[in-house]
Amino acid sequence: MQTPPLRAQLARFPWKHAVLTLRERFREDRLGITSSSLTFTTVIALAPFFTLALAVFTAFPMFGKLQTSLQQWLVQSLVPDAIARQVLGYLTQFAGKASRLGVLGLGALLVTALALVLTIDRTLNNIWRVKRPRPLGQRVMVYWAVMTLGPLVLAASLSITSYAISASRGLVASMPGGVQFMLDLVEFLLLAAGLSALYRFVPNTPVRPAHAIAGGLFAAIGIELAKRLLAWYIGLVPTYSMVYGAFATVPILLVWIYMGWVIVLLGALFAACIPSLLAGTPRRANAHGWQFQLALETMQHLQAARATPSRGLSAAALATRMQVDPLQLEPVLETLVRLDWVGRLNEKEDDAQMRYLLLADAESTALEPLIRALLLPPSDATAKLWRSGRLDALTLRDVL
Repeated sequence: MQTPPLRAQLARFPWKHAVLTLRERFREDRLGITSSSLTFTTVIALAPFFTLALAVFTAFPMFGKLQTSLQQWLVQSLVPDAIARQVLGYLTQFAGKASRLGVLGLGALLVTALALVLTIDRTLNNIWRVKRPRPLGQRVMVYWAVMTLGPLVLAASLSITSYAISASRGLVASMPGGVQFMLDLVEFLLLAAGLSALYRFVPNTPVRPAHAIAGGLFAAIGIELAKRLLAWYIGLVPTYSMVYGAFATVPILLVWIYMGWVIVLLGALFAACIPSLLAGTPRRANAHGWQFQLALETMQHLQAARATPSRGLSAAALATRMQVDPLQLEPVLETLVRLDWVGRLNEKEDDAQMRYLLLADAESTALEPLIRALLLPPSDATAKLWRSGRLDALTLRDVL
């Protein structure tokens, strides 16, 4: 059956359900805390990245004329105009001093830069519930290539429009409104393309190009709106300038980087959740014992599957039968596998074809470990309930 085009899918997209799902997943994955961590790492890695870009341009003099224009374009396309000039000045100073460091100093800067990209890699893999990330050596080699070749590729792609880019940033007197709009559109599309590539290639799992593009557009629109909102707020309420004076750029930059990472991670969540949203999975967490309920339903379906030729079910089949998001089911399956109640059978070395089989014997397996893991961990406050409720006497047979 032919898949409908992306525009048709978005026309019937359940936006209200998507908002509720994104809010739930954002809270469940603690992406607010992750955004704070990425903000700190980004601030530390800004100077190493800028220094590395300068080193790349120095090694290839053919791109030397584009260096200034490209640096200004990158900073001003990603940072609100109110602080772009100051940020560019600070980064240039940092990079100029860092270039005089020795081998050990430059090595420390490169490790800091790699720490940022590895944190991004781990975060996106967690959003897609990837169980086996790429080997560390492979990840380092890939991101090293991106950090060294990325500036050159971007410079080459912008070389034919270098005059227009310089003009759009005020280096040439004025431009017609239509040309300015086209340049802004190209800037937006480049940002969306970069985010789409991030969502498409960083997670160590297949991501459909259409879903990655939708996530990239979602995040790019969010970043553009956030830039304008932050610029409007700074102009309307100059609190930062009044309190911090010349130091005001730093807190504004921190706020902006945090907002940017929140939007980027929301775009990743959107891209990861598109398959289940389009499939129309109406069930979401509705109680504190939601994962315990999913675990019981999972074992009930796997017990019924014992009588079938396959003896088990894939994660996608389980999610379809239970009408839940496959990403929501992953932590439940991990818990059951960790308890040795459920086993994985992967005959084709393909996670999509992996089947789950029920291993636990319903007659003799106590339910207590699952209750402890997903419903009611033992404590002084619950000790009397455990004794009087005889929860430790329950077996899988009682619930299956």
